[in-house]
Amino acid sequence: MKKVKKPVFFLVFAVIAIFAITTLIGVSTQNGDITTTYVHGVKDIRLGIDIQGGVDVTFEPAGDVDATDEQMDAALEKIKTRLVSQGINDSDTYVDYKSDRIIVRFPWQAGETDFDPEQAVKELGETAELTFRYGTETTTNDDGETVPAGEIVLTGDDVKSAGTGATQDDTTKEATWMVTLDLNDSGKEKFYNATSALYQDNGQISIWMDNTMISAPSVNAVISDGKATISGNFTYESAKELADKINAGALPFALETTSFKTISPTMGEGALNAMVIAGLITCAFIIIYMIALYRLLGVVASLCLIGQITGMLAAVSGWFGFMDSNTLTIPGIAGIILSIGMGVDANIITGERIREELRRGKPLDGALQSGYSRAFSAIFDGNLTGIIVSIILMGAFGTPDSWCAKLLHPLFQFFGATTEGVIYSFGYTLLVGLIMNFIMGVFAARLMTMSLSKFKCFQNKKLYGGGLNG
Repeated sequence: MKKVKKPVFFLVFAVIAIFAITTLIGVSTQNGDITTTYVHGVKDIRLGIDIQGGVDVTFEPAGDVDATDEQMDAALEKIKTRLVSQGINDSDTYVDYKSDRIIVRFPWQAGETDFDPEQAVKELGETAELTFRYGTETTTNDDGETVPAGEIVLTGDDVKSAGTGATQDDTTKEATWMVTLDLNDSGKEKFYNATSALYQDNGQISIWMDNTMISAPSVNAVISDGKATISGNFTYESAKELADKINAGALPFALETTSFKTISPTMGEGALNAMVIAGLITCAFIIIYMIALYRLLGVVASLCLIGQITGMLAAVSGWFGFMDSNTLTIPGIAGIILSIGMGVDANIITGERIREELRRGKPLDGALQSGYSRAFSAIFDGNLTGIIVSIILMGAFGTPDSWCAKLLHPLFQFFGATTEGVIYSFGYTLLVGLIMNFIMGVFAARLMTMSLSKFKCFQNKKLYGGGLNG
């Protein structure tokens, strides 16, 4: 590592402090009743059923549809996709084939105060049939309802995937969000024919969820490669919401909600407050212990430990723009605790290696360099093992379209698909915690310690454990 300058400590400290503050409170603006969130904070974390409770809802085919077992399974998979697209990985879903019912249990959304189960079912997303149609014309059916009248161009089954994209205005530097579409083979030809017919007149293709039009983009070009964009007055959130709806696809039939009720938290009321208080007390004891045992190294380790915890909460809340939020469950908290323990262990290993080097009579700078180098191999081996286990858990118990599942598909294809959100939550928090341990406990701690050692007042070897009996 190159020679570390004195200001580095303050720079790293400032980064950790800003990171911690924005993670705790988030960054948002309020304009009347409209809240615009730029950075998600802890308040945006959706807590699992075991911590906060949730909703139990039953869906049945609408009308007189006599669904087959295969159709019920397909509908269940669509509902699972919609749950995952909203960052809900702590849910229970199963099918009652005899009664043609789908039962879904999922946690309350973050910041819930009314605990209204009917509104929570709406938040889950419309269980509707998705269609792309010519034009925006409507008509009225026999029941007096307004329904789309245009010929169907595509259904949800013709869309391979949908995502979000953005273009930046060269003058204002503002981003314009859009929805990107990637059609499968069946949809490419249909979409080519439709855009060819509508391009000259700048016609519209409307997108419908049942009888509700959610978008009506104009056709600006003939699309032959199966890739298209939907433009409009989108924010990132609204573009992602539309992409998620399209990715969820069309259900084999429309579903209606026949019953819903609230679920009490399995850990009991007040469990979250008790866990937060216990966690704060535990962290306080760890910090006191580290400072008492390793002096200045303990102070640096404590700051980096705060940074590591912040990183895990940020990953769960959706602080990082490229990562969606996740549901925090009791096993997820266990993953955080385990990774904190490994972070403390990494700091203890480093502290002991530095003390050994000082007892051998090495100068402070050499002892720090050698101590961190010797400790790294042990820390790397332990964390790498944990990361591998985390990826396997996420691949085995996550959704089939997750990157972990795709990575490990050759292994798990023989065992069938499975989704168990609580175990995925454990693997996710453990993985993020171990990665943050490398960033904070190894890299940031080394930068801060080497920087402090340049100050004359911090060059006493006893501040680093030298001359202390261990």
